This record gives sequence, structure tokens and C-alpha cells, in this order.
Amino acid sequence: MLSCYAQQSVDSTADKMLVYQLGNGGWPKQLEDKSVVNYGAALTLGLLAKIKATKDLHATFDNKATSREIVYLVKAYKNTQNKTYLAAAEKGLDYIFSAQYANGGWPQYYPDQSSYRSEITYNDDAMINVMNILQDVATQTNDFDLVNPAYIKKAEKAVAKGIDCILKTQVKQNGVLSIWAAQYDKDTMLPAKARAFEPASLSTSESVGIVSFLMRIKSPSAAEKDAITAAVKWFNAYKIVGYRFDRPKNPKANVKAAALVADPNAVAWARFYDLDKNTPIFGDRDNAIKTKLEELSLERRNGYAWYGNWAQKLIEKEYPKWLSKHGR
Repeated sequence: MLSCYAQQSVDSTADKMLVYQLGNGGWPKQLEDKSVVNYGAALTLGLLAKIKATKDLHATFDNKATSREIVYLVKAYKNTQNKTYLAAAEKGLDYIFSAQYANGGWPQYYPDQSSYRSEITYNDDAMINVMNILQDVATQTNDFDLVNPAYIKKAEKAVAKGIDCILKTQVKQNGVLSIWAAQYDKDTMLPAKARAFEPASLSTSESVGIVSFLMRIKSPSAAEKDAITAAVKWFNAYKIVGYRFDRPKNPKANVKAAALVADPNAVAWARFYDLDKNTPIFGDRDNAIKTKLEELSLERRNGYAWYGNWAQKLIEKEYPKWLSKHGR
């Protein structure tokens, strides 16, 4: 009786994810009319029509799209034994494999190759979210032991190619490894710009995610160790001690401007740094690159996380723990 009941179990959010899944196996972050995917919204006839009208071109890894659904559906299958959830998750895995470039990178969108959507995208952890899933498949962890074992070898191969891409794209400055850019040209594998206010640059937030992923490797190679230690060294060298980023809770209100403010207990990094000079840079909607936060238009100054404490936990807790196991 219990097993029979389990097979009948459903998860309302997982059921909605099945409806939103595109024909190629991926998920959109926005529908055809640009409305944001919201699993808390009721599936009205009008919303169902919008979902049905959304084309495969909208499949993406941006803003956790596709990765969040795969992770959720695998857990939903574990909790309910509803096989349709597992089948949808595995179709999502197939989409991930199909989207990977020969050089090991993943684009922000697939199959849409327009503009910066075709670039190898670390921005907002798009590629790293995917690689963490594949690493879970390869190592049979975080409930991914539930997927078809046939995916294990495929995941191992895809992860190996992805790591090769990570190592090749770590920015070198006069032969010295630093950190990573947020996105790269898919052909040249050189740092590239995305939106007008996202210049080609060293990107701290995304680099933390990359290092954290590399730290998952059970027996890291010398090159992988070098990549980790060099990045942590860079973070230590360019941390801003004694300041935090104070940003209005309602950026559109324009009551006050975002700024770095003194805080003796804080540490921060700029979101973007010049590729050669390692100095903070800031982009505006007119494609202009500024060297001071105060030079930005108020809308952009308040509307983006220009500073954060992204690497603090990495260098204070995670790296020392990793070093105790893999110290050079």
C-alpha cells in the first residue's frame, strides 16, 4: 500500500516544471512575452498559452534556469517516486550535454547564438551550476545516484572538458595566473563583454564559484591546484579591508546613492577589475567604462552589485580546509 501510494505522489512545483520544460529539454527564464518564469503562479489558461508559445530558443542556463529545475526534479523524484520527474530531469541532462562546446565551455543560451548569448558564460555561475550538476552525476552525490547510470561516463567526460576550459580561460598577467572573466568569446576563448555595463574584465563573484567547483575535485592535478592557489592569492592581494557596499533597498527610489562605506569588520571586492591593471572598473548603459563608482549614472550605480564580500568565506574558511588536504 505504501509503495503504491508513493507512486501516486505528486509535487505541485515539479508538475509546473514539467509544463514549462521546452521541447529541447531546457527551461526558459522568461516566456515569449518576456514575463519571468514564476513557479508560484497558478497555471491559468492565459499563462498556459504563453508557455506553449515560448520557443526552444528561450532555453538558457542564465539565472539558474535549467539547473534549478534539474536539481529540484531529481529531489522531487526521490520524495515521490514519480517517474515523470526523473524523466524530465534526464531530458534536462541531455540538453546540457548537447549545449556544451567542443572546447568544454557552455553558452548562456542554447540554441540561441545571438549577441553575447553564445559566449562561454561564467556570469551568474551559469556554467558552474551546470558543472556542479554533472559532477554530482559523475560522483553519484546529492541524489544524482538516482539518474540512469548510463549518464555517469558522459558526465565524467563533460566535466573533464569543462575543467580544461576553466584552466585555459584563467587570465594570465605577464605569465602569472589571476582569476577569471565573466564571459569569453566561444572561438578565441578570450574575455568578452556582455551587456553594455558588463565590460570584458576580471570578475570576482564568478571566480569564487569557479574556485569552489575546482575544490570539489577529489584528487586535483598540479594544474588544478595551481589554478586554485593563484586565484586565492589574487583575492588576498586585492581585497578591500574595512569597507562594505551600502546599496539602497529600493534602487528605483533614487533616494540615495550606493557607495562603499567604512566598516571595520567588513571586507569587499569590486565586481569587475581591469584585465591588466587589477583596478576596479564600472560599466554604464552607454558602454562607457568608469574607474570610479561615483561616475556612474544613478540608475546603474544603484542597480547593480558593484562590490561584495564574495571571496571572504573562500579565503577564510574554504581554502584553509582544502589546503589541509591538498597543500602543495
